[in-house]
Amino acid sequence: MSELRWNAHLGEWTITSSVRMERTYHPPPGFCPLCPTRPGEFETEIPAPDFDLVVFENRFPSLFHPPLEPAVPGTPLSPVLPSHGRCEVVVYTPVHSGSFGDLPLEQIFKLALVWQDRYQELGRLDFIDYVFIFENRGREVGVTLDHPHGQIYAFPYLPPVPARELEVARAYHEQTGGCLQCALLAEELADPRRLVLANDHFAAYVPFAARYPYETAFVARECLPSLAEMGRAELWSLAQGLKALAQGYDRLFDLPLPYMMMFHQAPTDGRTWPGAHFHVEFHPLQRSADKLKYRASVESGAGSFINDSLPEEKAAELREKIPL
Repeated sequence: MSELRWNAHLGEWTITSSVRMERTYHPPPGFCPLCPTRPGEFETEIPAPDFDLVVFENRFPSLFHPPLEPAVPGTPLSPVLPSHGRCEVVVYTPVHSGSFGDLPLEQIFKLALVWQDRYQELGRLDFIDYVFIFENRGREVGVTLDHPHGQIYAFPYLPPVPARELEVARAYHEQTGGCLQCALLAEELADPRRLVLANDHFAAYVPFAARYPYETAFVARECLPSLAEMGRAELWSLAQGLKALAQGYDRLFDLPLPYMMMFHQAPTDGRTWPGAHFHVEFHPLQRSADKLKYRASVESGAGSFINDSLPEEKAAELREKIPL
């Protein structure tokens, strides 16, 4: 069963997908479905003895193509739609151990080319309005497979957070004629207390109103709406910066820091979105070496985040750990 149910209280869609209850959960050594299939051994999702990068459709998706029939009929107040979309798994490496930050820079560059390809390919589908690229890292985030990998959800609608960002950016553009992300980045570059790193085409900073102690925004320095507008130079800088950030996070407390890495870019719905500006958000869950930042009642029920640290101080801590 998988469907979209309308949340009339919030004016947004909820995905229900019971098939996800069956997904593989921390298999024993030697039975990882994201490893290569070795001759005479366990058959994995990847029927080859070796590979470089692999993208395949998720066996336990939230969104389906073709979609399944909804389990219940909707009502005028609570509509139900088929969950028509695509969910893909991106396996970074055949090596089971390690993490995104451990990958060679050349491998992350190839991964950037894959992200660009999938954004364009999925975005051309007439039933896809938003392509969301992300990585959940760490069991604290809910990861069920430790092999280095990410995911792509191709939505038939604009998810609430990107939609809100894009509407705020549109309003800023209508008021000023400019780009909100460009203006925010200019402020951070002019006053670098919260700046974490910068290279030729990207800069990363802890946002002024960060919701997580070590949250970062990794922003294109040019006003590029999406991966589709990037050439090889921009993609190389993207790879450089993301690798440095991931390494910096792991060096903070000398542990594999749990995080969510999420790409925000222009929708693929055919509409004009002034102010759409490519950026990657990192939401790490650690607030100290032995404490997690939980999304508790005020954050979840009231929607108001409380950050018990100063962004300027956390940026300085993270900046010291970024490899030059």
